[in-house]
Amino acid sequence: MYLRTDEEFEAANAMEMATQFASKLTEDLHQWRWVIIALHNAAQGVMVLSLRHGNGLLALSDESYAAWMTAYEKNEPPPPEKLDSYLNLYKKVKHKQWGQVGGNARFIPTGTEGGDIRRLNSLRNEFIHFTPKGWSLEVTGLPRISLATARLVSFLALETTNVFWHSPEARARLAAAHARFVEYMLQLRTLYAQNAG
Repeated sequence: MYLRTDEEFEAANAMEMATQFASKLTEDLHQWRWVIIALHNAAQGVMVLSLRHGNGLLALSDESYAAWMTAYEKNEPPPPEKLDSYLNLYKKVKHKQWGQVGGNARFIPTGTEGGDIRRLNSLRNEFIHFTPKGWSLEVTGLPRISLATARLVSFLALETTNVFWHSPEARARLAAAHARFVEYMLQLRTLYAQNAG
């Protein structure tokens, strides 16, 4: 028995998981941990899809890209690939040059979106690399952070032709999960605002 996946289904599955965890947030605030981790994975996956352009080289770290190109030019076997970091991928999809390679539309954040998308990365790192400590996380701003990241996902994967989907099923799954996720976040934003006042 094998688990078969690829970069398209990974992004779709991560969005589905973020949505699944989001559906439980009114009952259990600890689900925010999993929402943050899964949403980060979905955003990273969609950024990779937007940058892959047939060979995937733009999604690699600078060092991995350079090593790959050196091996290619010397007609040697390619070295292991290393994916670029979330923040570097985010810089690339916004970049005037890299963000528009292959006819892509670059992502231009508005308002607090840029800071919110970067903050998601910090929060995800806190959970993934959790050190011994007590930690209280104010959840009121998490729907805003999540909606900013969801807009990045939607823009790259659904609103533009940045992603050439090989699997209509993966795209449909991501789109359906994304729509439900946004609904949950809008409801939570309203609920948290009412409880704060």
